[in-house]
Amino acid sequence: MDLEIKRKLVEFISEYVTGNKKSKIDEVLTYRTRHITVVLEDIFQSHNSSAVVRSCDCFGIQDIHVIENKYDYDVNRDITLGSAQWVNIIRYKKKNVNNSKVCIDQLRTNGYKIIATSPHEQGVSIRDLPIDDKTALLFGTELEGLSDYAMDNVDSYVTIPMYGFTESLNLSVCAAIFLFHLTQKLHKSGIEYVLSEEEQIDLRIKWMKSIVKNGALMEKKFLKDLRI
Repeated sequence: MDLEIKRKLVEFISEYVTGNKKSKIDEVLTYRTRHITVVLEDIFQSHNSSAVVRSCDCFGIQDIHVIENKYDYDVNRDITLGSAQWVNIIRYKKKNVNNSKVCIDQLRTNGYKIIATSPHEQGVSIRDLPIDDKTALLFGTELEGLSDYAMDNVDSYVTIPMYGFTESLNLSVCAAIFLFHLTQKLHKSGIEYVLSEEEQIDLRIKWMKSIVKNGALMEKKFLKDLRI
Protein backbone atom coordinates (compact mmCIF):
# COMPACT_ATOMS: atom_id res chain seq x y z
CA MET A 1 0.00 0.00 0.00
CA ASP A 2 1.58 3.29 -1.03
CA LEU A 3 1.80 6.29 1.28
CA GLU A 4 -0.98 8.30 -0.38
CA ILE A 5 -3.46 5.44 -0.03
CA LYS A 6 -2.44 5.06 3.62
CA ARG A 7 -3.18 8.75 4.19
CA LYS A 8 -6.63 8.34 2.63
CA LEU A 9 -7.27 5.26 4.77
CA VAL A 10 -6.39 7.24 7.91
CA GLU A 11 -8.86 9.97 6.89
CA PHE A 12 -11.56 7.35 6.28
CA ILE A 13 -11.18 5.48 9.58
CA SER A 14 -10.73 8.74 11.52
CA GLU A 15 -14.38 9.57 10.84
CA TYR A 16 -15.34 6.73 13.18
CA VAL A 17 -12.91 7.64 16.00
CA THR A 18 -13.87 10.12 18.71
CA GLY A 19 -12.02 13.41 19.00
CA ASN A 20 -10.61 12.44 22.41
CA LYS A 21 -9.16 9.21 21.08
CA LYS A 22 -7.67 10.94 18.04
CA SER A 23 -6.03 13.49 20.35
CA LYS A 24 -4.63 10.69 22.50
CA ILE A 25 -3.16 8.96 19.45
CA ASP A 26 -1.55 12.26 18.39
CA GLU A 27 -0.06 12.68 21.86
CA VAL A 28 1.28 9.13 22.07
CA LEU A 29 2.86 9.31 18.61
CA THR A 30 4.81 12.40 19.70
CA TYR A 31 6.90 10.18 21.99
CA ARG A 32 6.79 6.82 20.20
CA THR A 33 10.25 5.58 19.26
CA ARG A 34 12.31 2.77 17.81
CA HIS A 35 15.57 4.45 18.80
CA ILE A 36 15.46 2.29 21.93
CA THR A 37 14.14 -1.25 21.75
CA VAL A 38 13.83 -4.12 24.22
CA VAL A 39 14.88 -7.75 23.81
CA LEU A 40 13.61 -10.49 26.15
CA GLU A 41 15.57 -13.74 26.03
CA ASP A 42 13.79 -16.90 27.22
CA ILE A 43 11.65 -15.27 29.89
CA PHE A 44 9.55 -18.14 31.25
CA GLN A 45 7.50 -16.17 33.80
CA SER A 46 4.59 -14.66 31.88
CA HIS A 47 3.81 -12.09 34.56
CA ASN A 48 7.33 -10.66 34.20
CA SER A 49 7.41 -10.55 30.41
CA SER A 50 3.88 -9.10 30.36
CA ALA A 51 4.86 -6.39 32.83
CA VAL A 52 7.75 -5.43 30.54
CA VAL A 53 5.32 -5.14 27.61
CA ARG A 54 3.20 -2.79 29.71
CA SER A 55 6.24 -0.68 30.65
CA CYS A 56 7.32 -0.45 27.00
CA ASP A 57 3.95 1.02 26.05
CA CYS A 58 4.02 3.40 29.02
CA PHE A 59 7.45 4.75 28.09
CA GLY A 60 6.89 4.93 24.33
CA ILE A 61 8.92 1.92 23.16
CA GLN A 62 7.25 0.51 20.06
CA ASP A 63 9.12 -2.75 19.41
CA ILE A 64 9.75 -5.67 21.75
CA HIS A 65 11.86 -8.57 20.49
CA VAL A 66 11.14 -11.91 22.17
CA ILE A 67 13.64 -14.77 21.88
CA GLU A 68 12.17 -18.23 22.44
CA ASN A 69 14.97 -20.79 22.46
CA LYS A 70 13.83 -22.72 25.54
CA TYR A 71 10.54 -21.17 26.62
CA ASP A 72 7.45 -20.05 24.73
CA TYR A 73 6.35 -16.47 25.19
CA ASP A 74 2.93 -16.06 26.76
CA VAL A 75 0.94 -12.87 27.39
CA ASN A 76 -0.76 -12.48 30.77
CA ARG A 77 -3.68 -10.23 29.90
CA ASP A 78 -4.32 -9.41 33.56
CA ILE A 79 -0.85 -7.84 33.65
CA THR A 80 -0.63 -6.21 30.22
CA LEU A 81 -4.05 -4.51 30.64
CA GLY A 82 -4.39 -4.23 26.86
CA SER A 83 -0.96 -2.72 26.30
CA ALA A 84 0.08 -5.50 23.90
CA GLN A 85 -2.24 -4.09 21.21
CA TRP A 86 -0.31 -0.81 21.12
CA VAL A 87 3.20 -2.24 20.64
CA ASN A 88 4.85 -4.61 18.15
CA ILE A 89 6.00 -7.94 19.57
CA ILE A 90 8.52 -9.57 17.24
CA ARG A 91 9.07 -13.23 18.08
CA TYR A 92 12.10 -15.40 17.28
CA LYS A 93 11.05 -19.02 17.75
CA LYS A 94 12.36 -21.20 14.92
CA LYS A 95 13.20 -24.79 15.79
CA ASN A 96 16.80 -26.01 15.72
CA VAL A 97 18.08 -22.46 15.35
CA ASN A 98 19.94 -20.17 17.74
CA ASN A 99 17.23 -17.54 17.92
CA SER A 100 19.45 -15.29 20.02
CA LYS A 101 21.89 -15.09 17.12
CA VAL A 102 19.09 -14.46 14.61
CA CYS A 103 17.69 -11.63 16.73
CA ILE A 104 21.04 -9.98 17.49
CA ASP A 105 22.15 -10.22 13.85
CA GLN A 106 18.87 -8.65 12.70
CA LEU A 107 19.15 -5.80 15.17
CA ARG A 108 22.74 -5.11 14.13
CA THR A 109 21.67 -5.05 10.48
CA ASN A 110 19.10 -2.42 11.47
CA GLY A 111 21.79 -0.26 13.09
CA TYR A 112 21.37 -1.11 16.78
CA LYS A 113 24.06 -1.25 19.43
CA ILE A 114 23.43 -4.37 21.51
CA ILE A 115 23.56 -3.70 25.26
CA ALA A 116 23.28 -6.43 27.88
CA THR A 117 21.57 -5.48 31.13
CA SER A 118 23.74 -7.35 33.60
CA PRO A 119 25.79 -6.81 36.78
CA HIS A 120 28.88 -7.51 34.67
CA GLU A 121 32.22 -6.36 36.04
CA GLN A 122 32.85 -4.36 32.87
CA GLY A 123 29.39 -2.80 32.86
CA VAL A 124 28.79 0.94 32.85
CA SER A 125 26.26 2.59 35.09
CA ILE A 126 22.87 3.38 33.58
CA ARG A 127 23.74 7.04 34.22
CA ASP A 128 26.73 6.81 31.85
CA LEU A 129 25.27 4.74 29.03
CA PRO A 130 25.48 6.67 25.72
CA ILE A 131 22.36 6.54 23.56
CA ASP A 132 23.57 8.43 20.48
CA ASP A 133 23.20 5.21 18.49
CA LYS A 134 20.05 3.13 18.28
CA THR A 135 20.07 0.96 21.38
CA ALA A 136 18.74 -2.55 22.01
CA LEU A 137 18.51 -3.53 25.69
CA LEU A 138 18.79 -7.26 26.32
CA PHE A 139 17.11 -8.77 29.38
CA GLY A 140 17.50 -12.37 30.55
CA THR A 141 15.88 -14.47 33.25
CA GLU A 142 16.29 -13.58 36.91
CA LEU A 143 17.83 -16.93 37.81
CA GLU A 144 20.12 -17.58 34.84
CA GLY A 145 20.51 -14.15 33.27
CA LEU A 146 21.35 -13.88 29.59
CA SER A 147 22.71 -16.83 27.63
CA ASP A 148 26.43 -17.27 27.09
CA TYR A 149 25.92 -16.48 23.40
CA ALA A 150 24.19 -13.20 24.19
CA MET A 151 26.80 -12.19 26.77
CA ASP A 152 29.63 -12.94 24.32
CA ASN A 153 28.06 -11.05 21.40
CA VAL A 154 26.92 -7.73 22.85
CA ASP A 155 28.62 -4.37 22.39
CA SER A 156 28.65 -3.48 26.07
CA TYR A 157 27.05 -4.10 29.47
CA VAL A 158 24.98 -1.74 31.58
CA THR A 159 24.08 -1.94 35.25
CA ILE A 160 21.82 -0.25 37.77
CA PRO A 161 23.81 0.88 40.84
CA MET A 162 22.51 -0.77 44.02
CA TYR A 163 23.38 -0.12 47.63
CA GLY A 164 21.68 -2.88 49.61
CA PHE A 165 22.38 -6.49 50.55
CA THR A 166 20.26 -7.84 47.68
CA GLU A 167 22.20 -7.91 44.42
CA SER A 168 19.42 -8.02 41.84
CA LEU A 169 16.04 -6.54 41.00
CA ASN A 170 12.90 -8.21 39.71
CA LEU A 171 13.08 -8.31 35.90
CA SER A 172 10.06 -6.12 35.31
CA VAL A 173 11.23 -3.57 37.90
CA CYS A 174 14.68 -3.54 36.31
CA ALA A 175 13.20 -2.98 32.83
CA ALA A 176 10.97 -0.16 34.06
CA ILE A 177 13.92 1.64 35.68
CA PHE A 178 16.01 1.34 32.51
CA LEU A 179 13.20 2.53 30.27
CA PHE A 180 12.25 5.47 32.47
CA HIS A 181 15.83 6.68 32.79
CA LEU A 182 16.81 6.21 29.14
CA THR A 183 13.63 7.67 27.63
CA GLN A 184 13.93 10.73 29.86
CA LYS A 185 17.52 11.08 28.69
CA LEU A 186 16.44 10.58 25.08
CA HIS A 187 13.75 13.28 25.24
CA LYS A 188 16.30 15.82 26.48
CA SER A 189 19.08 14.79 24.10
CA GLY A 190 18.13 16.47 20.82
CA ILE A 191 18.38 13.08 19.08
CA GLU A 192 15.83 12.57 16.30
CA TYR A 193 14.06 9.68 17.99
CA VAL A 194 10.53 10.10 16.63
CA LEU A 195 9.05 7.77 14.04
CA SER A 196 8.96 8.66 10.35
CA GLU A 197 5.74 9.94 8.80
CA GLU A 198 4.99 6.55 7.25
CA GLU A 199 5.72 4.70 10.50
CA GLN A 200 3.32 7.02 12.30
CA ILE A 201 0.65 6.53 9.65
CA ASP A 202 1.05 2.74 9.90
CA LEU A 203 0.52 2.94 13.65
CA ARG A 204 -2.49 5.24 13.28
CA ILE A 205 -4.07 2.65 11.02
CA LYS A 206 -3.22 -0.22 13.36
CA TRP A 207 -4.45 1.57 16.48
CA MET A 208 -7.62 2.97 14.96
CA LYS A 209 -8.52 -0.46 13.58
CA SER A 210 -8.28 -1.80 17.13
CA ILE A 211 -10.44 1.02 18.47
CA VAL A 212 -13.20 0.98 15.83
CA LYS A 213 -15.67 -1.89 15.76
CA ASN A 214 -14.98 -4.11 12.72
CA GLY A 215 -11.98 -1.92 11.88
CA ALA A 216 -10.27 -4.62 9.82
CA LEU A 217 -13.41 -5.17 7.73
CA MET A 218 -13.73 -1.43 7.19
CA GLU A 219 -10.16 -1.28 5.92
CA LYS A 220 -10.80 -4.20 3.56
CA LYS A 221 -13.95 -2.57 2.14
CA PHE A 222 -12.21 0.80 1.76
CA LEU A 223 -9.35 -0.71 -0.23
CA LYS A 224 -11.77 -2.73 -2.36
CA ASP A 225 -13.87 0.35 -3.16
CA LEU A 226 -10.74 2.34 -3.95
CA ARG A 227 -9.82 -0.06 -6.73
CA ILE A 228 -13.24 0.32 -8.45
